[in-house]
Amino acid sequence: MTKPLYVLNGPNLNRLGMREPDIYGHTTLAEIEALCRHAAGTQPIEFRQTNSETQLIDWIHEATDRACGIIINPAAYSFTSIAILDALKMFPEPIIELHISNIHRREEIYQRSLMSRAATAVIVGLGARGYVVAVQAIIELTQREPAAVQTP
Repeated sequence: MTKPLYVLNGPNLNRLGMREPDIYGHTTLAEIEALCRHAAGTQPIEFRQTNSETQLIDWIHEATDRACGIIINPAAYSFTSIAILDALKMFPEPIIELHISNIHRREEIYQRSLMSRAATAVIVGLGARGYVVAVQAIIELTQREPAAVQTP
């Protein structure tokens, strides 16, 4: 049985399409999920969103036991949560950190993600399309020989 790919989304992303569309666009999280599932083809996906740091950590622990990779948009937790970083550091497979906006062009508080220390790769500024790129990249990374995948 193929291990699922976990796509984890942090706080306020359930409000995509309504929340600051000039920064995050008009695409809803449900539409992003559909894009991910289409891009994944037959690859199973666990697509989840929470406003709770605790829940996000629990899902990372679950993924550690069952997933082939994680795509995570930790949203505001990117800049504050050492606990999420510590959970990600336990994950042995590829991790892609994703941000819809280009965090490096935003206010200073949004420019330093703690999660990047655990990520295999980081995608920023591609809008909803970034999720499709991340799904394609994770599939490529997990189909390589184990020695070819570089994890922190």
